[in-house]
Amino acid sequence: MALFPLQANFRGDFVVLLIPVDDGDDMSIVADKVAQHAVGLRVAERSAPKCVYYNGRELPSSMTIAQSGIQPMDWIEVAYV
Repeated sequence: MALFPLQANFRGDFVVLLIPVDDGDDMSIVADKVAQHAVGLRVAERSAPKCVYYNGRELPSSMTIAQSGIQPMDWIEVAYV
């Protein structure tokens, strides 16, 4: 398990975040890590699932960082579905 940073944005927020993730984290955990810094602060909370987008495509919630090919300092976006 390796810890590394990702650049992230929660859709609807104007802040770019630097989020530490583990290569064993699945996308639902990554989405929660990003949401923790935006939802309820600058983005309204909703009772909807969140998803991670990388290079314009939605990643399955069970996919891990290691399986996705995401590298340190890559850009991801998280959004409500």
